[in-house]
Amino acid sequence: MSETWVVVPTCLPIVLRRCHRCASGRFRANGKFRVNANHKLLDVWLLALCTGCGDTTRITVLERVNVRSVRPELLDRLHDNDPALAAELLQDPVVRRRNRIALDWDDAWRLDIGAPHQPHRPEGEATEVSVRFAARIPVRPVRLIAEGFGLPRAEVERLLTEGNLVSTVRLSGKLSGDFTFTLKR
Repeated sequence: MSETWVVVPTCLPIVLRRCHRCASGRFRANGKFRVNANHKLLDVWLLALCTGCGDTTRITVLERVNVRSVRPELLDRLHDNDPALAAELLQDPVVRRRNRIALDWDDAWRLDIGAPHQPHRPEGEATEVSVRFAARIPVRPVRLIAEGFGLPRAEVERLLTEGNLVSTVRLSGKLSGDFTFTLKR
């Protein structure tokens, strides 16, 4: 039997960066942009609020860019405060590296397994599951498998060590790319 699961973001992730006011390390991005024009040059920031004190920080998206070099569609999305654009920019490694931020995806995603899992399968039947990621969300595969099948993580670890859970990728770390696995019961 074959199934497809999808890891879907439910909201923007928490931005991990030290607050200069209260020393908290967590900011909530709400998808609001600030576009500042200085003659023919643009600066664009994604705004995020500190979860501790509510102070605003700016995550640099564009810095001193000529107005003519920015695509009109992108400029419209920035002016409209497009939350999908904010999600794309937060996942961009160049933006994260330039701003020295990391992302915390805890409680910001869900697993869509389609039809509910049928717990009473005949013994010996293997289930092949293809896991797709709608966004680059780093998640432990053991956690996904436990959630998808409604098993405790210890049981999934046991199945993995016994060889009843196999995959072409390593299931012990975090993954953010598509993978498949087979569960033999």
